Amino acid sequence: MNFLNKLIVTTLPAVPKAIVRKFANKYIAGEKLEDAIRVVKELNAKGIMATLDVLGEAITTKEEAIAARNEILELFPTIQKEKLDSNVSIKLTQLGLKLDRRFCLENVRMVVSKAKEINNFVRIDMEDSPTTDDTIWIYREIRKEFKNSGIALQAYLHRTEQDADRLIEEGLGHFRLCKGIYIEPAAIAFKDHDEINQNYISVLKNMLEQKTYIGIATHDDVLVDAAYRLIDSIKLKKSEYEFQMLLGVQEDLREKILKDGHRLRVYVPFGEHWYKYSIRRFKENPQIAGYVFKALFN
Repeated sequence: MNFLNKLIVTTLPAVPKAIVRKFANKYIAGEKLEDAIRVVKELNAKGIMATLDVLGEAITTKEEAIAARNEILELFPTIQKEKLDSNVSIKLTQLGLKLDRRFCLENVRMVVSKAKEINNFVRIDMEDSPTTDDTIWIYREIRKEFKNSGIALQAYLHRTEQDADRLIEEGLGHFRLCKGIYIEPAAIAFKDHDEINQNYISVLKNMLEQKTYIGIATHDDVLVDAAYRLIDSIKLKKSEYEFQMLLGVQEDLREKILKDGHRLRVYVPFGEHWYKYSIRRFKENPQIAGYVFKALFN
């Protein structure tokens, strides 16, 4: 069935959007901001923090980037008005990184500045490897002015341990550590599941020992258990780290982390550009594609 699921993933673009949407609903809050508000309030009621993500990645014009920036800027007064326990995550390609990195930097500066006005925080997501250097450059530039920002790093890249070390040395250690989901060549990325996990644990250990604040972003039981052991051995306070998960993924594990007394944040994506995000989620977890396949015969 695993092979079949992977086969289905390759043919998903031919599946009617209405069917994809049915299963995407588990992973996205909806198309509108009010949908995201509702989901975040439900999470907050369970003691779960959130990070809001306006869907939409690589754009092709500066006008699109400005529109995306303005939509993101609307989140902060909403967070304040609705009293949401949530920060915001952004993707730089959505804000024009591939068009002009200084133009992108100005967009990010506006977003982080707006967040600072309400004592909020912005996480810069990491995307595919061609954007890694520019993403780190923008993060460094932003941190010259603003402390209320952090960056995501991906454990499957060979360079990540060195990137983390340099940022920590510069006093810029505020991370989300995830495995990474983009397809990268073996020359720059670990491809084997166990190798990725080993590197994740190695990078995480160094981050935690350096007492940098980390969002431990994983849905892997093995990595959660390893994080527990590291947290205990280093004797970290609950306020010095958090776990992070995607909306709708591994909810049993999510409940276990909460029950064990750890802080947890859920990534809440929403917006009109739900389709590309959903396809990427299905590619990351081909098992879900099996449900789509069954739906075609119902």
